[in-house]
Amino acid sequence: MARLLRPYAALTPAQLDQVSIYLDLLLKWNARINLTAVRNPEEIVTRHFGESFFAAARLMASRDPLTVIDLGSGAGFPGLPLAIFATWAQVTLVEASGKKAAFLNEAISALHLANAKVFAQRAESYPGTADLITMRAVEKFSDTLPMALRLIRHGGRIALMIGVGQLEQARTLAREIAWQASVPVPGGHSRVLAVGTKLVRVE
Repeated sequence: MARLLRPYAALTPAQLDQVSIYLDLLLKWNARINLTAVRNPEEIVTRHFGESFFAAARLMASRDPLTVIDLGSGAGFPGLPLAIFATWAQVTLVEASGKKAAFLNEAISALHLANAKVFAQRAESYPGTADLITMRAVEKFSDTLPMALRLIRHGGRIALMIGVGQLEQARTLAREIAWQASVPVPGGHSRVLAVGTKLVRVE
C-alpha cells in the first residue's frame, strides 16, 4: 500500500491502515452497488486513493482549520482521503444517491472520522458555504460547476480533478475564479489538479 501511494503523498502508518479498511469496505460494497468501474484493487489504490491524496497534500499544506465540501462525492473521492489526511479540516460529502450516501456513512464510521459527515441531498439544497470545494469526475460537469461556485465563500478556493480537455471549459464557466497553473496528476491518465480562488467582492 505504501509503495503504491508513495508517488502521490507521504502517509503515516495509521493513515495507511485507514486506507486498507476503506479499500476492503469499498470492494465489499462495490460487489452490490456500482461505486467505481475500476475493479482491480491496486488500480483503485493508485487511481482513486493516490489522486485524492495527491490533491490533499497540495491543498492541505498548512494546518489551518478549514471547511471543505466534496461535491458529488460518490465513493468518497477525494473527500474521505482529504479527511484522513487532514484531521483539522471539517469535510462534508455531498451525495444525493441514497445507496452511495449509506456507503459513505458506513465508511466514516469504520474509519472513525470525527471530521467528516454526509449531506445526502442534492447540492442545490446545501444551505452553507465552505473554504474549499472539491470536485472529481462528476457527471454533467457544465451543470455542476456553477453550483460549486455558489458554495465557495468569497476568498475561498475550488479544486477540480479533471481531464486536460476540460480546463478551458472550467475557466470559461468560472470567470470569478483566479486560477493557478494546473498541476498534472501522477498516473498517466491525463488528469490535472486545477485550483483557483474566488475573488472577493468589493462592496
